[in-house]
Amino acid sequence: MAYTVKQVADLSGVSPRTLRYYDEINLLKPAEVNEAGYRFYQQSEIDRLQQILVYRSMGLSLKEIQKILDHPDFEIEEALRQQKAQLAKRRAEIDELLLLVEQTLAHYKGEEIMSNEEKFDLFKKQSWQENENLYGDELQEKYGEEAVQESKEKWLGHSEAEFQEREAAEQEMLVKLKQYGQAPQLPSDLAQEIFLLHKKWLEYSWQNYSSEAHRGVAEMYVLDERFSKYYEERVGKDASQWLREIIHFYA
Repeated sequence: MAYTVKQVADLSGVSPRTLRYYDEINLLKPAEVNEAGYRFYQQSEIDRLQQILVYRSMGLSLKEIQKILDHPDFEIEEALRQQKAQLAKRRAEIDELLLLVEQTLAHYKGEEIMSNEEKFDLFKKQSWQENENLYGDELQEKYGEEAVQESKEKWLGHSEAEFQEREAAEQEMLVKLKQYGQAPQLPSDLAQEIFLLHKKWLEYSWQNYSSEAHRGVAEMYVLDERFSKYYEERVGKDASQWLREIIHFYA
């Protein structure tokens, strides 16, 4: 059965304008475009649209979705199994968050006592999990499973004050890195301050600091676009390159 743009829009809730945009960027091409310019979709395009919407709901960008769907090894059944596992994980995280809210409400109603550590424990777990989802495989390959596990235990063992100090160190480092980008210079007092702040930030989760490992992290910032994007979004273009040069100079 062939579906028109309107029928697909009614079926999926995706606007005709969005469908045309998906066509323009080659994310979802119609099966056929007739001489009058009307688009028609078959079942395979309907199935692909469902996958696009599932991945969108999981927070992936259109570019990331296209890479996944167009990968030669993509199999819809395996993709669905992975999506199910990730959604179950998200549901568990939401359940934890709901429990935290209930406990906090009970605390303010005077029904139970909640320590400051308990108030922030979930957010520390979420922060670690986000990093593990993004970089876990690379970190285990580079430093070993035992080292990563030790770092995780140290991170989760932080007090509320230590957690806030780490966040503050990173934010200060980012501000200074932005200043440095206006007139990069090595050596300089500003560059050394950035290095020491980054080192301090790492030591909150590293069991043992080493200059070699620090330089290795700096290389990842440049070679892995996920790291580069992280710093460029917060500081500006070439931010990861500036940070790499600073770390290599002082480490």
